[in-house]
Amino acid sequence: MTTEDDVRSLVSRVVDAALGAKGDNPSGGGEAIAIGADHGGFRLKQLLIEHLQQQGLAVHDCGCSGPNSVDYPDFAHEVARLVAGGSCRWGIVIDGAGIGSCMVANKVPGVRAALCHDLSTARNSRDHNHANVLTLGAGLVGDSLARQIVDEWLQTPWGPGRHARRVGLITDIEQRYLRPRDGS
Repeated sequence: MTTEDDVRSLVSRVVDAALGAKGDNPSGGGEAIAIGADHGGFRLKQLLIEHLQQQGLAVHDCGCSGPNSVDYPDFAHEVARLVAGGSCRWGIVIDGAGIGSCMVANKVPGVRAALCHDLSTARNSRDHNHANVLTLGAGLVGDSLARQIVDEWLQTPWGPGRHARRVGLITDIEQRYLRPRDGS
């Protein structure tokens, strides 16, 4: 008889194998990164796009295109959609505090968005939680710290073992609440 621990152990081994030797998600999107912001994060988004491109990353700019007031859910959703769909390997969303965008992105199945405000939270969100979308609060972190957070976040591989097993549990919970589409 298979126990719950046996199933969790199997999930952990499968997730570890999928992570590969590099310890990161090998699926989809190559090295592309989706980035989006509302008006509060527009300036920081532009700065980070330049920073990422200087590192040789392909950047997909999901908007916004200026400092005029817009709704952050539109941009957070677009970034999350591209990551969940495999078009981009990672995503970054910036708004005033980073909280709302994190909430929106986490509504998209397959996305594990994390609001990071320092290097420790950036490392932890990747190593322990396998985050694939980073959210930042432009009103809370300065330009230099934002660049450092992004670099740390991108350079930190997903942790294996107990971390991968726990991410499997997060995915199991997510799957319980997915509703089948009725075709309409």
